Amino acid sequence: MLVREATFTVNLGENGYLIGFDDDYEWPKEMPFGWRCGPATDTNAVVLPTTDTGPMQMTIQVHDGPPAPQAGGGWEAAEEISLRADFPVLCLAVIRQSDFWDPWPDQEPPLEVPRSANDEEWVRMRLYCHVDNSEPGIGDRGERHLVQLWRAPQAPGVHPELTDADRQARAEYAAQMGVPVEEYTTTYTVSYTPDNPPA
Repeated sequence: MLVREATFTVNLGENGYLIGFDDDYEWPKEMPFGWRCGPATDTNAVVLPTTDTGPMQMTIQVHDGPPAPQAGGGWEAAEEISLRADFPVLCLAVIRQSDFWDPWPDQEPPLEVPRSANDEEWVRMRLYCHVDNSEPGIGDRGERHLVQLWRAPQAPGVHPELTDADRQARAEYAAQMGVPVEEYTTTYTVSYTPDNPPA
């Protein structure tokens, strides 16, 4: 049974969004290329929309048990993952180029996943996506996401099969994340003259 629902518009950044049960956000060590969502940590998932930068409608539902599959609406096949929810209030963050931004609407009360009768610490997240224009791009792509949450034991994720291109993209991202920050630092030599003294 549906316990709570929140629907609002999110203005996306360039790198999707994080959703889960911890607001101590870090840049994901892995990106789920080939999937819509994947675990960033035990408590958070990273979601990759089609929209590069622009608006997306999001509906988040809390259920007291597994909801029936969504029929109609032009949804893509659903994906599912398990997230640990010791702290049951949902957190949401858009991933921008160098930071994270909380898009939760001020007028919308915090969304909490109630404890189950057996005090289950895990939550199942099911993600449905629809997009009118499937080519990645800036602006309104007619994209909407439906996120359904309910208490359930930890279980393997449900995702489409990965392609070789997906594996290559994941490997390239992992290699990029492995480069020390110092290697991105550039040193410039500044020469001072009587006409250009130190400040």
